[in-house]
Amino acid sequence: MIDNEEPKKYEYLADNPNVKVIPIMLSLIIGAFFAILNETLLNIALVTLMEEFLIPLTTVQWMATGFMLVMAVVIPVSALLLQWYTTRQLFLSTMIIFTIGTIICASAPTFSILLVGRLIQAIGTGLLMPIIFNVFLLIYPPHNRGKIMGLVGLVIMFAPAIGPTLSGVIVEYLGWRYLFIIVIPFSLFSIFFAYKYLINVSEVTKPKIDIISIIFSTIGFGSIVYGFSSVGESADGFLSTNVLIAVIAGVAGIALFVIRQLKLEEPVMDLRVFKYPMFTHAVLMFLIIIMAMFASEIILPIYMQGPLALSAATAGLVLLPGSILNGIMSPFMGHLFDKFGPRVLMIPATLVLSGTMFMMSRLTTETSLWVVIVGYILLMLAVSAIMMPAETNGLNQLPKRLYPHGTAVMSTLQPVAGAIGVSVFISIMNARQLKFLQQADTPNDPATIREAMVAGVELVYFIAFAISIVAVILAFTVYRAELREMDEPTKKNN
Repeated sequence: MIDNEEPKKYEYLADNPNVKVIPIMLSLIIGAFFAILNETLLNIALVTLMEEFLIPLTTVQWMATGFMLVMAVVIPVSALLLQWYTTRQLFLSTMIIFTIGTIICASAPTFSILLVGRLIQAIGTGLLMPIIFNVFLLIYPPHNRGKIMGLVGLVIMFAPAIGPTLSGVIVEYLGWRYLFIIVIPFSLFSIFFAYKYLINVSEVTKPKIDIISIIFSTIGFGSIVYGFSSVGESADGFLSTNVLIAVIAGVAGIALFVIRQLKLEEPVMDLRVFKYPMFTHAVLMFLIIIMAMFASEIILPIYMQGPLALSAATAGLVLLPGSILNGIMSPFMGHLFDKFGPRVLMIPATLVLSGTMFMMSRLTTETSLWVVIVGYILLMLAVSAIMMPAETNGLNQLPKRLYPHGTAVMSTLQPVAGAIGVSVFISIMNARQLKFLQQADTPNDPATIREAMVAGVELVYFIAFAISIVAVILAFTVYRAELREMDEPTKKNN
């Protein structure tokens, strides 16, 4: 047992010799790995589900769209939950919710029940990452956080990387239900392991719950994700009535949410985190990296299966080395961040990112496959040297009371930026492709169609290259963030 007075002597649990932090970390990482793995496991099985339940593509896509939609709704509320419930209560509840959803999916007799289970899974997955980030911030002091956040980066990148490959094997030899069945024992293990070893590390303050803020948040973030995710369901694209209504409602909801948060003494998501320059810097860098990643993870498979005429399995294998290398390098990059700070990593990494985006903007129908492989590896190495160090550096500048809000802001950006990134880049590529075909002498010729697709890919990457220049500029302005007393908005300068 730990003496009740002892934690008061240590600002961070990692400094307390009587606290075993490794079991705490393992509890969180095991749960996170399989929850995040579950996000990409289902992508390969969508066609199988269409055949199994006799449903169209627009219906089965809700397995992905609905998942992102629920995450966008629950993540902003995570800051409030982190202050209302203990670490054990919240993590165990989250994993139990996720496991219930997984069991429902594994045994679903109809698609509607399968979708319900998937949405329940999304509740657990959406709350999990804010919990993990917040706990690690409370356990480890700023000078040791890089390597720990690097481990989180390994989980975030490695799990989705092996998801499609693992999914293809499971669906082919065992059937789609086993995509959920194999996750269940690991989820149960995570629950029992956490029940035994996870201790409370956060302070329960129980701030006032503002229902109006939650309503604005749900309408705002939910509508934005729904609107941009629905772009491909209509020939009108962004001009579709459903898309326009959803996006307008989303923008209005977010605007009202922001205004209300700035007026409340105890906001659901404290936007005063943006008063800290390195946190704002981290958010901008995070958005740019998300854009660059989606440009590749969405557009590259289309390019490889189109102009390069590769199979889906081969295209997935081409991207696998870069994704795995990104996960492996994340802890190493975190260690370098702890030792040297962010500038040493971010300046060369953003230059590599920019150069890679420019190289990808020169793709043709004759480009060798090794160019794509090397380009994606360079991209993912750059991402590993930018994303987690930037996020860690930004969170390091926040005072402890703002940790839940900082992690909630970062986590909310992922599904929102993901939905926007996918729809925008696909729309840009399709528009350029259509314009190319309209100007071509032989628009129905297969070679012309391939060239048109390449023209769309080139434009997407050139825009990504332009965005990456902003990341280079930001890299030269970064500095190692440290919370000083004068940084606290609530404290007076001496």
